[in-house]
Amino acid sequence: MSIKIKKCGLNDIAALREISIETFNDTFKDQNSPENMKAYLETAFRPEQLKTELSNLSSQFYFVYYDDDDLAGYVKVNMNEAQSEKMSEDSLEIERIYIRKNYQKHGLGKFLLNQAVKIATEHNKKKIWLGVWEKNENAIAFYQKMGFIHTGEHSFYMGDDKQIDFIMTKTLS
Repeated sequence: MSIKIKKCGLNDIAALREISIETFNDTFKDQNSPENMKAYLETAFRPEQLKTELSNLSSQFYFVYYDDDDLAGYVKVNMNEAQSEKMSEDSLEIERIYIRKNYQKHGLGKFLLNQAVKIATEHNKKKIWLGVWEKNENAIAFYQKMGFIHTGEHSFYMGDDKQIDFIMTKTLS
């Protein structure tokens, strides 16, 4: 087993869009209406939106490749004003850890989480945090296992459906 990581750039928009739509759809389509999924996917992952996110100097994307250089997933982290919630200057947000279905349970989520911790440490951040949908029990269990605790909540819209994300935080040593 070999795992490789690569920082994403503007030339990766097509691949980033494809994997984002695929993984988001695989994870959430069974618990949301087709209309709300379509509305969200068309907005969140349109090329112009991804270009804006990739161009933000306070955000970073990293692809993870597994074995034969197969694109297996990615992580997006935000610092400073790029964070989706107002947090302290010493915080880093993990906005997305998306792993393709056939690569889950191979340690890639942990690998990407550790990449986020490394970035946070390099930028002298004391905390990392993320939002996770309250109904995504597998992800919540994973984050708890990785040392995150539930510290709050915020609203998230899936189309016109108001949903709750748990805010989970981990203090770095």
